[in-house]
Amino acid sequence: MDRPPLAKRYQARRCTAEACGLRFPVEETSDLGASCPLCGVPTERVDAPYQTFPANRGEPRALTIEVLLDNVRSLTNVGSIFRTADGAGVAHIHLGGITPTPKHPKLAKTALGAERSVPWTHHPDPCKAASALAARGHRLWALEANATSASVFALETLQAASGPADATIVLVVGHEVSGVDPRILALCERVVHVPMQGVKGSLNVGVAFGVVTYTLRHHTGLSNP
Repeated sequence: MDRPPLAKRYQARRCTAEACGLRFPVEETSDLGASCPLCGVPTERVDAPYQTFPANRGEPRALTIEVLLDNVRSLTNVGSIFRTADGAGVAHIHLGGITPTPKHPKLAKTALGAERSVPWTHHPDPCKAASALAARGHRLWALEANATSASVFALETLQAASGPADATIVLVVGHEVSGVDPRILALCERVVHVPMQGVKGSLNVGVAFGVVTYTLRHHTGLSNP
């Protein structure tokens, strides 16, 4: 059985130049930050060391979630999605088309080890992958803002997520610019979006994925009976 990660101890360092005064944390035993990263003046340790603890684990829910990334091109976005998927208990990530895989050495920079904890497969043709998942009885939900999409927070959307007790929801996330392939959208049971109130029309794809996945995972009543 895996052991929980050990807590770490940190201490603040402060630049000794009054005109700067930069303050930042470093590990208690680390020599990093001895010089100010802004002005180069020596820093001093201030205040008592403090300890951080691993995040609390949420109560598991029976709802099974998988993900299909349809040509998501950014290493940063894919790495972020892996990390969020690990935290949200996603069962599998299907990487389609040009979506980078964990074989790329730079993906780990944002995945932070989650690329080793979340199962994944690569599919050259995302449309074929979507068809195969639908044929297995999985329920495809697209993350896409269009004329037919519904807010992920709408009551009817959340109620629909409960679905059949043995069904898996596959959340489909599309290309950062062109979105989800229309042929995949045609296979989707639902299309959901994150409502926006500012001047921008959408969130970063990795951020939007986190909002939707955690909503499906933790909203009251969404665990399958």
